[in-house]
Amino acid sequence: MKFSFLDNSKLTRRRVLRDAVTLALAASPLASIARATGETAEEVTFAAGPRPLVQYPQKRPLTLVTTRPPHLETPFAVFNEGPITPNDAFFVRYHLANFPTSIDPDTYRLTVKGAVDTPLSLSLAELKALAQPVEVVAVNQCSGNSRGFSMPRVFGAQLGNGSMGNARWIGVPLKAVLKKAGVKNDARQVTFRGLDKPVLPSTPEFIKALDISHAMDGEPMIAWSMNGTDLPFLNGYPIRLVVPGYFGTYWVKHLSEIEVLDHVYDGFFMAKGYRVPDNDCFCIAPGTTPTQTRPISKLPVRSFITSVKQGDVLPLNKSVVLKGIAFDGGAGVNKVEISIDGGKVWREATLGQDLGRFSFREWTLAITFTSKGATQLMVRASNSAGETQPLQADWNPAGYRRHVIETSHVTVA
Repeated sequence: MKFSFLDNSKLTRRRVLRDAVTLALAASPLASIARATGETAEEVTFAAGPRPLVQYPQKRPLTLVTTRPPHLETPFAVFNEGPITPNDAFFVRYHLANFPTSIDPDTYRLTVKGAVDTPLSLSLAELKALAQPVEVVAVNQCSGNSRGFSMPRVFGAQLGNGSMGNARWIGVPLKAVLKKAGVKNDARQVTFRGLDKPVLPSTPEFIKALDISHAMDGEPMIAWSMNGTDLPFLNGYPIRLVVPGYFGTYWVKHLSEIEVLDHVYDGFFMAKGYRVPDNDCFCIAPGTTPTQTRPISKLPVRSFITSVKQGDVLPLNKSVVLKGIAFDGGAGVNKVEISIDGGKVWREATLGQDLGRFSFREWTLAITFTSKGATQLMVRASNSAGETQPLQADWNPAGYRRHVIETSHVTVA
């Protein structure tokens, strides 16, 4: 990559931005990419103490979870700004610390191999010309989002509610790529590998798998655009897998290799990692061990109040418009209810614009408090499949799939 890019007036602002971040990444040790802001995130303090805000290239200040590999959460106040999460506020999650710091889009290739008639090595231009681009608005949520609230506490990064985001993705359907290669009749699964690699030989590679039926159903896509521009580097530039309705563990970044298999993939991150108890609630009694597990998959129905935070003081006898978001794994949110008295009475909120069944759905409700003192605001969502959020939190050893009814403690004065 040439270092004289700033002198080329014909380069687009997008290209300059992209090259600037790759140069910054390449010139800095991983731990010093971020600039500490001297502030802490406002909503959560876990056992390790207040979590700082840091600023990485192409990002506004985000909540630091880990630096190696980088895991950054979206400050929760961002979700009150609208149903689409801005690129510079979108959370960042890597599994392996050895990830690329510079990518040349002109030489980038996506390999397709395995149980196919014609192995492929596609340039970005060839990939984009392969089929009519498609667009979907979809939530990407980390499997362990909100893990830090598990009781009793579970192992793993103690996450708040900010390891999620909603964006408008543009790319080509995965099935178009697989059809180009020609999937053999005995195909059972498709695996996906990005450019991030283990630091130690003993660390398993991060490879995810989808059943061939899912890979070919038209929903998974290979995206190069996020909210109308190139993917941010830390969100998978130049291409990533997007699996609408599924947890982010499947959304492989810097996608570089697709392999069609005639068997079920048994690598670590499918056979041992990212698994939940194999029962209806994906849960077990706290402190116990599941007898059987299965890979985590679809997002459960979930909702949040975004306009009010814990400890807020709200006015007496004045109309207050509560606002928030709801989402699920694709059945579609069809009802959001609010309680302002700790769950005794529920009122139905007004749903906002429908951006698609995989998207955040905004909701609003105007309420008036008529009694002073402490109270609990609660929100629950239901979807078209008849699923409703539980009143009690389900528990599993990894703290996955948290979707309990959220409660905000406030005071009316």
